[in-house]
Order: sequence, then structure tokens, then C-alpha cells
Amino acid sequence: MSVPTAVEELIAGARVSAHVATSVDDRPHVAPVWYVYDDGVLSFVTSGRKLENLRRNPRVAVSIERAEEGSVEWSVTLLGTATVVEAEDRVGPVADRIFEKYDSDEDYPFQPLVEVDVRTATASVY
Repeated sequence: MSVPTAVEELIAGARVSAHVATSVDDRPHVAPVWYVYDDGVLSFVTSGRKLENLRRNPRVAVSIERAEEGSVEWSVTLLGTATVVEAEDRVGPVADRIFEKYDSDEDYPFQPLVEVDVRTATASVY
């Protein structure tokens, strides 16, 4: 599925966190991530429980929303399949883009890259 242009325009440059939902053994886990979005793929770096869950079950849901002064402007829900990438030559450039997007100049330890191939995308604008 291609992601609708209206959804891409909302999420591509937005400096907001996404919440990624994973599930293993019928136990959901939701956690925030910084991301970049390009051409139907949402990418983030991660470790810990999110990464363990994604290795066992690559199906994910992602929620992104922008809220200002207590009211939601828009929200997006993405459903897709995640792939874990550990090749440093692929992880590094994407991680750099993520940290630049969020104006972070801290040094972060290496974490695998997760690429979510978006299959379904919906948006609500309020």
C-alpha cells in the first residue's frame, strides 16, 4: 500500500514522538521513539524490550500525534511490518538523520535500526 500524501505531509517532518506498539505472547508493549519517515518506511533506532519483541513478532502499530496547548491538531495510525537492520553502514546515516531532526547533539550508543514497512495509514485532522 502506498501511504496517502496527506498522511506523509503530516508525519514526514513533524518533530514529535511516535509510539510503537509491539506484542509477544499476547502481551502488548507501547513505547515512544524518535523517527524519520521516507517513502512508506518509518525508521527508528532502539534496544531493550521493543527490539526483543520486534525480533519475535515484526508486526507493529505506530501512533503519532501533534498536540498544541492541550488540544490535538492531528493524529496518525500506521500498521506495518518491521525489519531489524544491524549493519553499521546502514544504521549510522539514518540514526544521524533522526538525531538531527530532534536537534540532539549527544553521543548515543549504537542501537539497531528498525524499518517499518507501512501497510496501512490513517489520519484524523481536528
